[in-house]
Amino acid sequence: MIGQSPAFQATVRLMARMAACDAPVLIEGETGTGKELAARAIHYQSARRDGPFIPVNCGAIPDSLIESELFGHRKGAFTDAKDHQPGLVVLAEGGTLFLDEVDALSAKGQVTLLRFLQDQEFRPLGARRVEHGNVRILAASNASLPLLAEKGAFRSDLLYRLRILCLELAPLRHRRGDVELLAGWFLEACDKRFGLGLKTIHPDSLRWMNEYHWPGNIRELENLLYREYLLSEGVLMRIDAPKSLHAPKPGARSRTGGDLLFHRAKAQAVEAFERDYLVGLLGRAGGNVSLAAKLAGKERRSLGKLLKKYGLGQAPRGNARFLDDPLSA
Repeated sequence: MIGQSPAFQATVRLMARMAACDAPVLIEGETGTGKELAARAIHYQSARRDGPFIPVNCGAIPDSLIESELFGHRKGAFTDAKDHQPGLVVLAEGGTLFLDEVDALSAKGQVTLLRFLQDQEFRPLGARRVEHGNVRILAASNASLPLLAEKGAFRSDLLYRLRILCLELAPLRHRRGDVELLAGWFLEACDKRFGLGLKTIHPDSLRWMNEYHWPGNIRELENLLYREYLLSEGVLMRIDAPKSLHAPKPGARSRTGGDLLFHRAKAQAVEAFERDYLVGLLGRAGGNVSLAAKLAGKERRSLGKLLKKYGLGQAPRGNARFLDDPLSA
C-alpha cells in the first residue's frame, strides 16, 4: 500500500492495531479504494500470517450453492456431488476468509453466514457430524451496511457480528499528494511489464490529476495510466483531463474574476504564464539549463531561481520521474 497523506497514514496505523486483534473486521469504502489490499495487509500483519488468505466474491456465489461453497459437501449430497469437496472455511483453516461484496449475499446466505459466526461450527452438506472451523472473517462492502439494515435489505444481527471492528478507507480525492506516488508506482509497473521504458507525466496533466475527484479511485487511476502508457508515443505523457473537470460549478466564478483583488488576479496570471513558459523552454532545451537560459535571453543563475520558485529544479519524487522536474526526463 502506497501513500503519505494524513488520511492514508491514519489508516495504516489503524490496520496495524486491528491486525493484533483476532476479531471480525468490516472494511468499508468506495469502489476502487483497495479493500482487498487492506484485508491482505491486516492478514499478513496478524498472528495468522502463516495461514492461508482466501478471498471470495459473495456476489458471484449462486444462492443455491452458498452452503456448499462455504462448508463443502460429501459425495452424494446432491445430484452432481461425485466427490467429497471441502468448503472455503476448510480451505481458510488457521488463516483468514475474506468476504468481498458481503452486501450481495442473499437472505439465505446471510442466515448461513450468521450461524457460522456465532460459534464457528458448521456441517458440510450430506455430513452427519458438526465440524469446527478456525478462521478469521474479514468482510468488505462499498455500500452502507447500516443503511441497508435500516431498509431491511441486510440482517442487523449479521451486521453486528461483522462490524466488531470497522475500517473505512478514504477515497483518493481525500488523500492529498498520494496521486503522484501511486502514479509513479503504476508507471514503474508498466515499464517492468511491457518494457516500453519509463515514461513521465506532463506537469499540466499532473496538475489536473491532483484536482480531479476520481470517482473510480485507485482502480480508475491505474486503468488510466496503463492505457496512456501503452498508447502514448513519447516519453512525456500528456493526458487529457476529463470533461467533468472543466465544467464550471453552479454559481462558481472565475479565479481572476471580481471575487479577487486586481493585484492577486494579476499575480495568478503571471505565475501561470511563467510556469508554462519554463516547462516549454526546458522541453525545447532538452532539460539543459544553460541552453534554456540562452534561448530565454536570461542569465543561468536568474533562470535557476525561477526554476526553484516553481519547483521545476527539484529532485524527482519517489522512484518514478515526474515532469515537475523536467531535468529528470
